[in-house]
Amino acid sequence: MTDTTAGQAPAPVSAPAPAPAQAADPARERLRRWRLVLGGDQADGTGCALSGRDAAMDGALAALYGKGDKASAGRDRSAGLGASAPSVARWLGDIRDYFPSSVVQVMQRDAIDRLGLASLLLEPEMLQAVEPDVHLVGTLLSLHKAMPETTRETARAVVRKVVGELEKRLATRTRATLTGALDRSARVRRPRHHDIDWNRTIAANLKHYLPEYRTVVPERLIGYGRAARSVKKEVVLCIDQSGSMAASVVYASVFGAVLASMRSISTRLVVFDTAVVDLTDQLDDPVDVLFGTQLGGGTDINRALAYCQERITRPAETVVVLISDLYEGGIRDEMLKRVAAMKASGVQFVALLALSDEGAPAYDREHAAALAALGAPAFACTPDLFPEVMAAALEKRPLPIPDPA
Repeated sequence: MTDTTAGQAPAPVSAPAPAPAQAADPARERLRRWRLVLGGDQADGTGCALSGRDAAMDGALAALYGKGDKASAGRDRSAGLGASAPSVARWLGDIRDYFPSSVVQVMQRDAIDRLGLASLLLEPEMLQAVEPDVHLVGTLLSLHKAMPETTRETARAVVRKVVGELEKRLATRTRATLTGALDRSARVRRPRHHDIDWNRTIAANLKHYLPEYRTVVPERLIGYGRAARSVKKEVVLCIDQSGSMAASVVYASVFGAVLASMRSISTRLVVFDTAVVDLTDQLDDPVDVLFGTQLGGGTDINRALAYCQERITRPAETVVVLISDLYEGGIRDEMLKRVAAMKASGVQFVALLALSDEGAPAYDREHAAALAALGAPAFACTPDLFPEVMAAALEKRPLPIPDPA
């Protein structure tokens, strides 16, 4: 089986509902699914003919994963979609009808990558036909400088829909997790009863255990500080704009807006390539932040960290989060010296190779090892883990680094 046929597998296996007659015959249903996976030529060996909805689904798959693009890795238009906007729009409508949303997003991504259809996204009619997701937002951001005026509002609407869904998914848990971390980071010696941290209090007073009463008599109470309106912590998000970091830029912008909405945290958001842009004043709207980025170009991490370092006023209460694949186009030794200097001053430094669901992209392993030697391990982080990572950094405890396996 070739790579092109393997690309078909997720959709037909998960999407189609079998017809009643097929459901009663497990062997026939198994052949039907294999036929959809294999793509149907004389070598598929199933002998299974498709009709009706199954045949239409197979046609939609063949248009993207058909034989015509085997040798050319997606550059041969004979696979069936071509560069025709009407035919692509029809195809987008078909796959939304035949397959679940998760499969549609994968097929859209493959169509953009394999058949070079990104330019068609500059047309408003095309944007209205696609299934919005984080990867589509990344593609739109890379194209937005070239968009005609008639397309920009449609593109913003697509981006706003995705950002809104991400905020619903991530905001509540992030605020709850970080509020707890901020309270725990402000220990008080004479806490009110409801503010006592019993786990830490008991651990600190075990030497005062009375066996005859089977109890601990605490001489020192450890408690949480109540949430205050004043700023307790400062967070700097420093985000690499290189093309491979597109999904990370989207998620970081959403998290930046969430952090900025918390009174106890002062948030700064900085994006960089070979230049540095401070987007802090746009944090009330992550869509504005995203359209203020420019994906692609070179990378100067040292220059970006220099900008961030100059704006730190309370090192012991500051967390700097560098989100980058660490391919440095600037001065490597200076970059490492800056990280070491920030950590020595009390800054909590977090290095994330990616902030996305896909795991770590290609990254500079030598630079990652150098950061780890400075006490700043670099690792990929999912959006669901990010609140826990930030909570650990705010409390100055070990980061919950995921198992690389």
